[in-house]
Order: sequence, then C-alpha cells, then structure tokens
Amino acid sequence: MSDPFKSLHDAMNQFAAERDWDQFHSPKNLAMALTVEAAELQECFQWLTEAQAKDLDEQQLAAVRDEIADVQLYLVRLAGKLGVDIEAACWAKMEKNVAKYPADKVRGSAKKYTHYQD
Repeated sequence: MSDPFKSLHDAMNQFAAERDWDQFHSPKNLAMALTVEAAELQECFQWLTEAQAKDLDEQQLAAVRDEIADVQLYLVRLAGKLGVDIEAACWAKMEKNVAKYPADKVRGSAKKYTHYQD
C-alpha cells in the first residue's frame, strides 16, 4: 500500500528541520498540539445553529479549511514520529467499526456501540 501522506510527511520534516523544531515535536507534544487545533476547529462552529453550520460563508469556510489542515498536519507529523501508516490505520479502524456497529442493529440510532453489544 502506498502512503498518500508521504509527501506531506517529508515536507513537514523539512519544515521542522529548517526551524530546528524537531526538538519540540515529541509524540506527547504533537498529541497535545493536535487537541488544541481540534478545539480551534470546533471554535469555528461555536454558537452556530445546525443550519448555519451547514451554510458557511467564504470567510468561515476558509477558517474551517485552515483548521482542518492544521489538524491533519499534526496527525501526519505524529504518525510519522510513531511510524504509523495513517491510511492502513484508518482501514483497520473502519473494519473494527463495521463489527462494532452492525448496520442492521444501529441504523438511524446515535447510541454508543456498548448499547448494542450482546
């Protein structure tokens, strides 16, 4: 399987190296930074109604794009530090989710998987 994030990973390595930031990019610090960026993504939607959140203006959408990119870039950096293949991890997790949430049992429900366990 090819790594669709390899060029981003390489670019992030170069970016950090040029700034001598690798010393700060431990897995712990990257995971913490990731949560900060995820919170900034949430902030883009704070106080919006469901309808407003689905109909962002161009300025709002630009802010959301930037925050999504920040989240993804930290994920790419963290995965690289730990040797995690993001695509393979996502496919493996999807397989687990299929087993956890059988469509015939969960269709139309937002309940946690523990509600459906036998």
